[in-house]
Parts: sequence; structure tokens; C-alpha cells
Amino acid sequence: MNKINMPHKLRIAIAGLGFGKKIHLEALKESSYLIPTAIYHYNKEKGPSLEKETGLSFYHDWEQLIKSKDIDGIIIATSPESRFELAKKALENNKHLLLEKPVALTSLEIEELQRISLINNLSVCVDFEYRAVPLFLQTKKIIDDDTLGKIYLIKLDWLMGSRSDPKRAWNWYSLKEKGGGVIGALGTHAFDMLNWFFGESIKVSGKLSTSIKQRSLPNSSKLLEVTSEDICIANLEISNFESTSIPCQVSLSSISKNGRGFSLEVYGSEGSLFLRSDNQKDYVHGFSLKCSNKEDNTYNLTADPDYNFNKTWTDGRIAPVKRIHDLWAQSINNQTPVIPGLSEGLRSQRVCEAIRKSSQSGINIKI
Repeated sequence: MNKINMPHKLRIAIAGLGFGKKIHLEALKESSYLIPTAIYHYNKEKGPSLEKETGLSFYHDWEQLIKSKDIDGIIIATSPESRFELAKKALENNKHLLLEKPVALTSLEIEELQRISLINNLSVCVDFEYRAVPLFLQTKKIIDDDTLGKIYLIKLDWLMGSRSDPKRAWNWYSLKEKGGGVIGALGTHAFDMLNWFFGESIKVSGKLSTSIKQRSLPNSSKLLEVTSEDICIANLEISNFESTSIPCQVSLSSISKNGRGFSLEVYGSEGSLFLRSDNQKDYVHGFSLKCSNKEDNTYNLTADPDYNFNKTWTDGRIAPVKRIHDLWAQSINNQTPVIPGLSEGLRSQRVCEAIRKSSQSGINIKI
């Protein structure tokens, strides 16, 4: 991102003590445009320890936070179930937002957030951080430059083992109605990057399944039902920017022990592309990019220097999240739309919903 002139750093609050505190807060500390100012949690008892740990003002009352004149924007990284109501109230009180994904539980909720943000001229960014990873930017350039020629087939496998242990405790992730499951965790990213790379999905068929059907409560032997999916197999028809239909196969899993991790394969008339990482612990570090040409020669690629981060951290997620923060700050300062924003979140959500409908009905779903 180009340097931007800002009269002062924008004052940002964080809602969410997981990804919000671990990743967003660390990225904010390094920002030239944003400054962490407050942290929110509904449990008032957490206040003293959080203020001591973070040095930030603590809020447990959402109404008080969103009405504060000391806050310019809010990062909402709570569990998916609560995001829509929190975001809606914040937008109605003229706060710029950065939302984790899935943005909301339904596309109708995202459309409502779009409506309010447009009326109030507010910037709402969505943390699709893979759009900020150097080798993903390099992949985008290769595709846009038509290096692969006419694309014949896309195959995306994302086979992780984060929930492969049946002893892992039951939580909100175990409930479909709370936004849990592999579609929300991995699918929202996968369908956004496919849209970014190739074009919009226009037809899908899918099958969802739950392999581990019960989990116990933390520190308890009581078993509760798991209603969220841990496997998603989908076929997509993508309409690219030249209105050509491209078949795409997607496999997502959160219960694959020693799974292959992330693998994107793109096969075209002039060559093929392979973007991969088997790193199960850090889903940004560890990616490799290979291409092959018409003569079947395969070669490794690195990212253009312009795409590289100025600084990286042990946790590879912080650098791309900081880059997303910068895009958000630029949008707020210039009063221009931000990409990735609610439009990108809506497209991804519609694919997720279509796959769920297809899995229930057994038929192809047009989007």
C-alpha cells in the first residue's frame, strides 16, 4: 500500500479475545495509521486483567463502546453468531468496521450491513487475509497475465487436522446454527480466493458430512451432539472475467490427520500452477508456488519484491492482517470503498449457502 497522509492515527477497539487479541492487536501495534485504544468483552470480570495485560481501555457494555467519541473504528472478531448484531449497532452509531469471516450467518444479514454502511458512508473491511499473502498475490498476477492460457480445470484441497481429535472439547464451532463448521472456517476463505483469482461461482453442487458426531463439554464426560460439518466436497462452475465457464472441485476437511494442508492446482492450455502448503500449524508461512509450461518444464517461483512484507512475525498471520488493516485505513482516510469488503463477503457467503442447499436437496444450485 502506498503511504497515506493522515492527520492522526485512527483509534481502534477490538472485540474478541481469541484471534482479535492474539493477531489483530499485535498487527495494530505496528500500524502507521491505526492505534489500539480499547478492548471489549461482555464479561465485566475480565476487565482488570485485560487492562493490565493490554494497556487498553476495557468495555463490557457494547452501547457504551459504540457511542464513545474516543473510538473511530472497531474490529469484530467474536464468534460468528454475535457478529451481525454487534456490527449493525456499531454502523448505526457511525463506526467503521473490520469484520472477521464469516461476516454473518446469512447473506440477508450481510446485505443489511451493506445498506447501513452505504447510507452512513462507512468503511467495512473483511479480513480475507490470503489476498495479502505474497505468493497469493503472485498467483493472482500469473492468472491475470494469462500465463496459463485458457484455464481448463481448478482443484482446491484444504485438508486440515485441527479437529481430528475426538477428545477436542465441544464449543460453538460444533453448532451449525452458531456459524461453526469447516465451511465457515475454511470455505469462506476458499470461495473468496476462487472469486478473486478466477471469477464468480454461478452453479454449485455439494455434500457436507459430520465425521465426529459427538464431543464432550470442557472438563466433563457429558457428550453433546455436533451439528456442524467437518467435511465439504463441492463442485463449482465458475464464470471467469471472459464469461467462460470453468469447472472447479473443492475438498475441505478439519478432521484429516496428517492431511496435505492447502493445495491449489490450476490446469490451462499453456501450463499449470501449483500453490501449496502442508504446514498445519501456520496457514500463512510455508507456501510454495510452482508452474509448468507447454514443454512440461516445472519451475519454482518466488513473489515479486513488491509483494513481500516489510516485516514478518513468528506467527505468519500477523503480517497479512496488518496489510489488510492498512487497506482499511486507506479506505477510511480517502472515503473510498475497501476491497476486500462486504461485497466480497457476500459473494463468499452465497456460495456457502448454495452448497448447504445442494447438500440437503441433492441437486445443483444456481447462484
